[in-house]
Order: sequence, then structure tokens, then C-alpha cells
Amino acid sequence: MLATVSQLEWISHLMHDFGIPPKFPIIMHCENKAVQHIATNPVFHEHTKHLNIDCHYTRDKVIEGFLHIAYVSSKEQLADLMTKPWSEFQHNYLCSRLGLLASPLITPWGVLRVSYSS
Repeated sequence: MLATVSQLEWISHLMHDFGIPPKFPIIMHCENKAVQHIATNPVFHEHTKHLNIDCHYTRDKVIEGFLHIAYVSSKEQLADLMTKPWSEFQHNYLCSRLGLLASPLITPWGVLRVSYSS
């Protein structure tokens, strides 16, 4: 998370240099509620005592108002389309969210079937 936050900060400075004012807070989507809670809660608990500078940097950016961490469920994670084996229904749903068009499945023997996402 630290790498992402530092890249967001760098991009916002670059936008400012180009005369494009970035909109704050920048919303960062995360599918882990524990990470979201740790980043926004200023109180350390016994389970989080092993965290180092990464957590402090992210938390400081949240407190500054630079960053807002929003929860997104696993079934809504668009990147998971490429990394997880989903059911056909979930696969078509994520494809439609990305704006991908349905196309026939083409093999060396011809078109096997046509899948349309709605």
C-alpha cells in the first residue's frame, strides 16, 4: 500500500506542475476491511504492533485528507477478472463492467460458441 500511496502523491505533484489541479481526497479502493480500518484508525491495537513505517505513512495521508480508502468487495474487483477463475456469470459481469465486447470463441476448427454479456 505504501508504494501505491507514494505513487499517487508523485502523480498529484506532477499534475500540479502541469497546471491540472488534482481533486482531493484521492479514493483508493481496497478489498480488505482490516487494512482499511488500520489505515483510518489512529489507535494501535495489539494485533497491529508489528506494522512499521508503511502504515504510518498511509495513515498520515488519510489524516491529511490526501487519501480516502474505500471498500470494494471481491466480486466487484475488476482486476480479479484476469487473476481468478470465476463462474461464467461473474466473468461476463466483470467483462461488462470493463466495457469489453462479447466475441465468438475462435479455435483452429472454427467458431465454437458465441457468448453475449448483458
